[in-house]
Amino acid sequence: MSQKVENILNLALGATPEERARSGELDVGYDAEEREWELIVKYSGSLESVRSISSSVTELINGYAVIVIREDRIEELASFPEVEFIEKPKSLYFQADVGRQASCIDTVQRAPYNLSGRGVLVGIVDSGIDYENPDFRNEDGTTRVVSLWDQSVSGNPPAGYAVGSEFTREEINAALAGNGPGGGAGESTRTVLSRDTSGHGTAVAGIAAGNGRGSEGRMYRGAAPEAELIIVKMGTPRPDGFPRTTELMTGVDYVIRKALELRMPVAVNISFGNTYGSHEPYN
Repeated sequence: MSQKVENILNLALGATPEERARSGELDVGYDAEEREWELIVKYSGSLESVRSISSSVTELINGYAVIVIREDRIEELASFPEVEFIEKPKSLYFQADVGRQASCIDTVQRAPYNLSGRGVLVGIVDSGIDYENPDFRNEDGTTRVVSLWDQSVSGNPPAGYAVGSEFTREEINAALAGNGPGGGAGESTRTVLSRDTSGHGTAVAGIAAGNGRGSEGRMYRGAAPEAELIIVKMGTPRPDGFPRTTELMTGVDYVIRKALELRMPVAVNISFGNTYGSHEPYN
């Protein structure tokens, strides 16, 4: 077969049906009933010759195409001068669960270490959190959030701060139960104390401390699934950009002071940044 054909496709073409089935990868892209392959083609110029021997051709940008062609015509396809390379499709898989393993977190979550974040606080200073998400709730449905300071909601700022509203664990649990301000027991309308409108803070919190209750088998748990959370939603983004460094500074200050008040160790996650300052090495 031509050198234009990738090695794994060459291997698949030379394998028996039984060998393809056993591999779990060699038959990806092959329709045994029609004896056709879905293939990726790198080409230059016109695809007219390719169209003449293919069941379908989907042109992509930058000189690529996805085609469906009978197996017995692949060698002819490779002979066309406009065809530069041919490869078979590959299976895709979820990758989010691989992050813990690559970061060696799975190792320390298992025996003999059994590190889960229990007894530790995780502070998230970001865009807020979807506190109704099961990943941030205990087995009994109560919240794992110790306190939440929403700098964008006026009304009841934490002591020592001038803006926003602070919500306690008790207030969040009442809202989850449908008994928050403006709601009553048994009412269908549940009070939402604070919203993460972008989802960024919720995603960050999930990576850091989600307990995985929202996924089958807790596959997508975070690094510290039994930690408790202190959440700061920074001020509402302005037309000219994201929240300011002053809001970040007060948010971190709040997390540290709350941890001192609770006499608990804390790890603070900051997933915001900027490009200010010198870019020279060592400056």
